[in-house]
Amino acid sequence: MAVATNLHLELNVPQYALDDIGGLVNFINPFPGGKMISYNEAISLVLKHTPVLGVDEVSLLDGVDRIVAGEMIGRVDSPSADASLKDGYAIRSNELVHASEGTPVILKVVGSVAAGGEWTGRVQSGEAVRILSGAPVPDGADAVVAEEFTQLDEYQLTVFRDAHQGRNILPQGTDIQERQELVSTGDRLTPPTVGYLAAAGFQTIPVYKHPRVAILATGDEVVAPGTPLKRGKLYASNLVTLGAWCRRYSFEVETLVVADDEALIREGMEKCLNEYDALITSGGAWSGDRDLVVAMLDELGWEKYFHRARMGPGKAAAFGLAEGKPVFCLPGGPPSNHIAFLELALPGLMKMSGMKKTSLPVTKVQLAKTIHGQVNWTQFVHGTLAEGDDYPQFYAAKSSSRLQMMANADAIVIIPEGVEEIVAGTVVLGQVFASHL
Repeated sequence: MAVATNLHLELNVPQYALDDIGGLVNFINPFPGGKMISYNEAISLVLKHTPVLGVDEVSLLDGVDRIVAGEMIGRVDSPSADASLKDGYAIRSNELVHASEGTPVILKVVGSVAAGGEWTGRVQSGEAVRILSGAPVPDGADAVVAEEFTQLDEYQLTVFRDAHQGRNILPQGTDIQERQELVSTGDRLTPPTVGYLAAAGFQTIPVYKHPRVAILATGDEVVAPGTPLKRGKLYASNLVTLGAWCRRYSFEVETLVVADDEALIREGMEKCLNEYDALITSGGAWSGDRDLVVAMLDELGWEKYFHRARMGPGKAAAFGLAEGKPVFCLPGGPPSNHIAFLELALPGLMKMSGMKKTSLPVTKVQLAKTIHGQVNWTQFVHGTLAEGDDYPQFYAAKSSSRLQMMANADAIVIIPEGVEEIVAGTVVLGQVFASHL
């Protein structure tokens, strides 16, 4: 039996292990056997063939949480001139070398300047200019003495403290320099980042378009939430779960429910492919009499890259391009549906929107108990997190209710192919649900 013992995954983890979800398992030797392709092969095909969408030019405020589509280079210096950090007096520092309570220096105030203004003269020997915080430092001055160390009597200023060269001055370009690279392609824009770009002279930002995603649930047994529930039917909760994940990432979402009817499925698919950038199907992904989705896509002539992968849950998933648009076929069982979406479809949608990191956020967690997988596939384990001494403690979810198990989960831990168990106490990388930022 292949057992991972004392497997501290935080050691010697390659960078790509944090960059995309495929990397989270690549650094442990995968088991190559089996007829279906491996999870690593599947996610590689998704990321290779999913296209990045075009670019929109949006306002700074509309750019929050969007992905930058190009390097942003500073257009101006900020501040645009040396600026005072204090309310006080702009002076020549060499004249205050010996200034103290016992040996004050007397200067003549010859002008004043506030933030946004300008004093056009030049500070000469024996002179000072009244200056407020944020105002440009006048020519000839090389320091600002804070007003609490001075006393003003009409135009005569008594200074009781020295001020070395550069004192209380923010030099031009300290925050931003013209032609400085500020943001790189693929960076996510946070509120402070858009403020940073505003200071650099930008009014609009090029960002990747959000994918418009259609989610099509199939099955005679499923009905849309909000409609009357007849005996033997169930609400399409998968549809809502997937749509909610898409909304978290600000993807535009349309959801449809269709019965197990070839004509209706074909009509729904054609509508989605015509109007949206990506199609996700939920249910009907296997090969039973009522599993019509992949067969229908075959009839439509899609370019299928795989159908079924060595992963659990979620092995029935399929992926391909139809009319150049990504199509993700997910199994209908809730855990399989959830995992196939998070580990295959969501990374593809992230790539479409220009994201650098195409996975859920990851963090180091410690296994509270031993977890078990299967040697011939990649296992994904839902679990909860609790506070620990060094790392959050991961507890594999156990519940007779699949939906409750998923609803209570905080994270997912991956058991790679070739490993049947990872023992308690091992530190691994866990994908966390709390935040996408």
